[in-house]
Amino acid sequence: MPGPVELVIFDCDGVLVDSEPIAVRVDLVVLAQFGLELSETEVIERFVGRSSAVMLEAIEAHLGHRLPGGLESYEHLYAAAFEAELTTVDGVRDALDRITQLACIASSSEPESLHRKLALTGLYERFEGRVFSASEVMNGKPAPDLFLHAAHKLGISASQCVVVEDSRYGVQAARAANMDVLAYAGGLTPAPALEGPRTTVFNDMRELPELLRLHDAQ
Repeated sequence: MPGPVELVIFDCDGVLVDSEPIAVRVDLVVLAQFGLELSETEVIERFVGRSSAVMLEAIEAHLGHRLPGGLESYEHLYAAAFEAELTTVDGVRDALDRITQLACIASSSEPESLHRKLALTGLYERFEGRVFSASEVMNGKPAPDLFLHAAHKLGISASQCVVVEDSRYGVQAARAANMDVLAYAGGLTPAPALEGPRTTVFNDMRELPELLRLHDAQ
């Protein structure tokens, strides 16, 4: 039987920082530059919770050729929008103040973008040395690689980890890693898309410490 939770693995976008509405808005602009006219719902379903490489692959498939520079020339659009608008997810500071377990971040964002968002919101110092990016593993979410990598780096078994996620792909990755999930439905992904085995869906980040306590009491 798994023991008490020793490590809480947080996704970043949509869980710690309220970046996803901003990023989706910029995604729509970038995709349109390449003739991909997708709806907001389609962008959320296809790309939220996944690495930027997935969107690049979709663009290259649409164009029928590779983009030598990738999407680097559009990074300034995201950076400027985050600089102007980015905030923490409502209630997450309170939750972090009350969580007693070791915590880390395992995010689909690239390291530079991840660091920028955490620094802008004043969260970087809370997680310094315990921030992991999908660029460090072979396969991003929904594969389990990133969560297993984070647990391994911190010397914690998967059975003693709980993942806090807000996207369908992130939840799938956590289950594939044999980790229980606390799925936050206060963002862009609706609760039904997050529900499933080993998963507790919740709507307010302030509930997180009590959910972890209840998990330990099971």
